[in-house]
Amino acid sequence: MPVVYLGIGSNLGIREDNCLMAISLLEENGLKITKRSAMHETTPWGVRDQPKFINMAIEAETDISPLELLLLIKKIEGDMGRQPAVKWGPRVIDIDILLYGDMLLCEADLTIPHPLMQEREFVLRALSEIAPDIMHPVLGKTMKELFDAIAAVPEGQRGKK
Repeated sequence: MPVVYLGIGSNLGIREDNCLMAISLLEENGLKITKRSAMHETTPWGVRDQPKFINMAIEAETDISPLELLLLIKKIEGDMGRQPAVKWGPRVIDIDILLYGDMLLCEADLTIPHPLMQEREFVLRALSEIAPDIMHPVLGKTMKELFDAIAAVPEGQRGKK
């Protein structure tokens, strides 16, 4: 079965419980969770004027195709109360497909690897914790190398667009 890496985050409600509920719902829907990072409290990325996030990453095995996985994720997010809102704004739960094996995919609603993961310290911290030697299939660097590079950038300059 392919190995996938997902990023999970929450900044509304009981953030830690929201992340754990998302993991449970993913497992109930056929993903076999093989690793999970610690939960990290992080500064919001993109839209800064909002509550801090709890972010983490998981490694899972699944036979669900990437597009089916995206539909499942959107259903779980909706079931947990996520509402359409401001891009990068506050949310009860956010689940992102970061990597799906070494697949490269560019569809209207899904790009793998996640196109902004290398710019997000919170993603790279969690990924390098559970998969430091996994290579980014486009950039040719490990998660640890990408994390070390972004960690060297002053926090006030990260994620600026």
